[in-house]
Amino acid sequence: MAGFPEFYYLHNISIKVGGLDYKAEVGFMSMRDNAYGIVGQKGFFNKFIVKFDLQKEDIETKPR
Repeated sequence: MAGFPEFYYLHNISIKVGGLDYKAEVGFMSMRDNAYGIVGQKGFFNKFIVKFDLQKEDIETKPR
């Protein structure tokens, strides 16, 4: 894919959502031009329903 890095770095991290800690393996990558991205979905996104409203800069999460 043009413009995207060819590699990412996996790290085991703890994410706190709604006062609860969740452990997940997360991929981090370098990107240019203030771009953003989400790598993978297991470990966090499979445990929550997630809604992004980029115009309002808002993220809503609900446990599955």
